[in-house]
Amino acid sequence: RLHTHPLFSMDALAELIDRYPREHYALVQMGPQGSARRTWRAGDIGGVKGKDVIRAIAQGRMWLNMRNVHAVDPKYRELLDQIFEEVRVNAGNYETFNRSCGILISSPNAQVYYHSDLPGQSLWQLHGRKRVYVYPAKPPFLTEEQLENIALYEVEVDMKYDTSYDQSALVFEIGGGDMLHWELNAPHRVENLDCLNVSMTTEHWTESIRRSQMINMANGILRTKAGVKPASRATEGAGFWAKAVLQAGIKRAGLLKKERKARRPIQF
Repeated sequence: RLHTHPLFSMDALAELIDRYPREHYALVQMGPQGSARRTWRAGDIGGVKGKDVIRAIAQGRMWLNMRNVHAVDPKYRELLDQIFEEVRVNAGNYETFNRSCGILISSPNAQVYYHSDLPGQSLWQLHGRKRVYVYPAKPPFLTEEQLENIALYEVEVDMKYDTSYDQSALVFEIGGGDMLHWELNAPHRVENLDCLNVSMTTEHWTESIRRSQMINMANGILRTKAGVKPASRATEGAGFWAKAVLQAGIKRAGLLKKERKARRPIQF
């Protein structure tokens, strides 16, 4: 029922854009659907009013990602908590933590490139229609090295994609009132139909997801920094705890920050 909720009316979204902190949003122009070359230009809202931002997106080829909505406005935090309480009750006491949500407003025929995410993910469609391709979370669609690189460098969209992958994809066309949730880390990409789209993304962690992330980080450190090919992705036992200590120490020391890509320069 989220597509009928007052927080997601166009007026409410325009008002939210008007006061959204700069550090919590990304405005991106991408290439047309079917283009072999990835185009990714970062933009800035500047002083444009929220209603005009939505109007420009409806006439362009871009998306606005308002990240961490739950931290910006307590009303969205309350809604997020309600959602995950329903999940917990209906999915057999499925306990989650570090939950977050964002709102995506995107142009007709816009796309989100092939990528993978580390937390548990769901996509909640609010307005418009889009086509979502979900791929198996295994080689060649997803490799251990790719997961490790995402954990190390926080870049999800630089993954190799081949059109032949589509033969193995699950394809969903969704509209207002639909939600998709998929296997952990499953690569996916999105194509909007010929209409303005608004959706909400939610992320969450569980103890098993957290341990998987720790292994991604530790194995990536071993592979790229020590030249050692990791022999295991076990999330328990002595080997796991040794890797947990390794990745925690590297993170606390801030040794990865310099290697993570700087924010893309503003181009429009």
